[in-house]
Amino acid sequence: MSLKNPYGDFEITEPQALRALAHPVRLAILEHLQRHGPATATGLSPHVGATPSVVSWHLRHLATFGLVTDWDGATSKRERWWQAAARGFRFTATDSAEGQSASQLLRGEMFARNADAPQQWLLREEPRLDPEWRALAGMADTWFVATADELRQLEESIEELIAPYVRRKEESSPDGARIRMLRYLLPEAGEDAPAEAGDDPAAS
Repeated sequence: MSLKNPYGDFEITEPQALRALAHPVRLAILEHLQRHGPATATGLSPHVGATPSVVSWHLRHLATFGLVTDWDGATSKRERWWQAAARGFRFTATDSAEGQSASQLLRGEMFARNADAPQQWLLREEPRLDPEWRALAGMADTWFVATADELRQLEESIEELIAPYVRRKEESSPDGARIRMLRYLLPEAGEDAPAEAGDDPAAS
């Protein structure tokens, strides 16, 4: 595990770990632990849509790759308590076919999990905000041209800029709203890029 990135995120590179996380229940478990803190399988069960025994199995699987660990702060030892190894995670695929396939699988699961997030915010959170916060909320859909190195530098600059806010402990934070930033970087291959098998326009 490496926590050297600006956010202190857990970094994943092994294809097996990427595949292990590419599961809706495991993603839900990890997200809940990261956002709400330590919990037992029983406590997680109603939030992730699985029985305590199934949640317990998924927790042990996540622990195999170091994504969750035992939490020793519980006052009761009757149930096993778990915590996220870090407050977030990120992943980088290896150049192997296995790594690329596993990365695509996890990306697809994460895209699907977050696809409804803006609409849910609009229905549940936006009506509760005062006018100042409503004016600050929103989205951007921006097109620009950059090289791979320029995009890498831009992403690093964005992370360095907001890292102090990401790593700020909530108990010492000033009064304010919790902010969720969904940031998609979607490079396009271009019209002259070679087509993948099965992508022949004439076939449609």
